[in-house]
Amino acid sequence: MKTLLLIDGNAIMHRAYHALPPFKAADGTPTNVVYGYLSMLNKVVTDFKPDYLISCFDTPKATFRNKLFKEYQSQRPKIDDDFIIQIPLVKQAVDAAGIERMEKDGFEADDLIGTITRIFETNKFRVVILTGDKDIFQLITDNVFVAAPQLGLANIKIFDRSEVEKKLDVSPNQIIEYKALVGDPSDNYPGASGIGPKTASKLIHQFGTVEQIYKDIDKVESEKVKEILKKEKDSVYLSKKLATRIFSIKEVEKVQSKNNRPDQIGLF
Repeated sequence: MKTLLLIDGNAIMHRAYHALPPFKAADGTPTNVVYGYLSMLNKVVTDFKPDYLISCFDTPKATFRNKLFKEYQSQRPKIDDDFIIQIPLVKQAVDAAGIERMEKDGFEADDLIGTITRIFETNKFRVVILTGDKDIFQLITDNVFVAAPQLGLANIKIFDRSEVEKKLDVSPNQIIEYKALVGDPSDNYPGASGIGPKTASKLIHQFGTVEQIYKDIDKVESEKVKEILKKEKDSVYLSKKLATRIFSIKEVEKVQSKNNRPDQIGLF
């Protein structure tokens, strides 16, 4: 089975920026993000020996999620100038390596990754996604895995179905239901205020989906939980929309990736 390696560009750049001390090139240009990004890429290429690579990036433009919910990710601090200046440098390095680079206004890198993952999985590929973003866990299947950097840059943990279930007590395809109920502070959407992880996983085990919970709301045992769900219904459905990755971006569906392993062109 051939392997596709997908890189969540912005997530990995942020991981590198916060994991490494600041250091600069001779001309004073910050380079810790570039170094960290390429170091992590080198590690996963060595470990997985992928046949294809694609690196996906966010763009500065607002996404459809910002239009759905104006507070989406609004709590995040302003990005440091030392980080911003390295974004084009990372993209230049990706291009120089012959790695396909994708980005699209109106969508997050997650959505590009979701679409590409489904295309390659349908074509019988194993897909490995390098990211620190837990939203991507919803894409995990028997042939889709997440390679998530842990402390610093040296350790990368592989998440499959069983690891997700162990961590969250729900399966990967239930993560959007879970986030609809508990929300996501990192993306600043609320879920159902008063519903915590244990209650959410219990509801999901009992009903399966948010839609089924509301269809059978009278079967919810706790009156308190039932009242919270009724009160927070709009927020729950909104949160589910915000949590769900997109799998059908038309321009991305046309992707024709070539064999572009960096180790074959001598980048590392």
